[in-house]
Amino acid sequence: MAVRIATFNTENLFRRPSAFRLPDAAARKRVLKDFAGLVALLDKKTYTARDKDRISALVLEYRAYSSDPENPPLIYVNQNRPGTQSGLFTTPAPGTEPTELPILAEGRGSWAGWAELGQDDLDMAAVSNTGRVVREVNADVLLVPEVEDRLTLDRFNQHVLGLGWQPYPFNLLIDGNDPRGIDIGILSRLPITSVRTHIFETDPADPTRPLFSRDCPEFEIRLGSQTLVVLGNHLKSKFNDEPELRLAQAERVAEIYRAALERTPDVVVAGDLNDTPDSKPVGVLLDTGLRDVMSHPLYDGEPGTHGNCHHKRDKLDYVMLPPALWSKVQRVGLETRGIAAHANHFKSVHDKTDEASDHAALYVDLDVNT
Repeated sequence: MAVRIATFNTENLFRRPSAFRLPDAAARKRVLKDFAGLVALLDKKTYTARDKDRISALVLEYRAYSSDPENPPLIYVNQNRPGTQSGLFTTPAPGTEPTELPILAEGRGSWAGWAELGQDDLDMAAVSNTGRVVREVNADVLLVPEVEDRLTLDRFNQHVLGLGWQPYPFNLLIDGNDPRGIDIGILSRLPITSVRTHIFETDPADPTRPLFSRDCPEFEIRLGSQTLVVLGNHLKSKFNDEPELRLAQAERVAEIYRAALERTPDVVVAGDLNDTPDSKPVGVLLDTGLRDVMSHPLYDGEPGTHGNCHHKRDKLDYVMLPPALWSKVQRVGLETRGIAAHANHFKSVHDKTDEASDHAALYVDLDVNT
């Protein structure tokens, strides 16, 4: 029985943070840096006068008070009770652009709400290109990091993939820990019999926060008379980097992998590890006996999976196989044509606004006896 297993970071299916779609890389980086700075300030127990000035300046600069759907801000502060003693600031009247915005709260405990990256709808061209990548890869089991939620995954499956193509009979997603709505889902032609989540595990270095930025779901899939386990991953991003956290996540994934091996020899670790093949987190996983399919002799494609994919430093996405499956590899491939930065992209991809994703889809074909 031939089975194709793949991973594809879709960068969301229908809605994407507006900052991610800015054509200028420096501008994207600045917005994300300012967002991280604002979140750090808002989380402080007590706001100094200087903190309040900086919070106010960032809110004003990004119109983080605006809920205008026609012109959504790049950063938005969501307040449960604005303009009261439980608010961060008084929301300006619609259509106005104030030059001053007093911060009312005295610290994190004195207001209810949070900051989030503003989002807008993807162009249908981008949605269509995402669907085209999925159809071109044609995987039997497809892990999809960065999906909004399960109903969105189901709608994409039925209404985008289902246009002139047979949609997947099984799809599953458990909402994870990322407040931006970038979760880890799966599409499968084979029955998904169970899922185990790890969203409640805490960071050993800080028990007050989750260990996994998203989750490490264990999807159990019926493969004839056997069970295939796919561990889905999306480790901590290098933006606003915390290498210790990413390493701790990888160490826990290695433990989950070893435990899963006690149930079945067919355990695949896949997804966006946000690190290069020579990094410590990836090394921790390889030390378990797992092997990266892009290191297989049958693979002769480009070394990266992100951006133009030309360098090993561009490799973020992995499908790792256990010893029981390594000898069953028939083919390894990389679908890069949905990326605008790649020279060989679909003619329907013109720039970052309509690309399928800035990640390639990585797949492996296995000859599995069931």
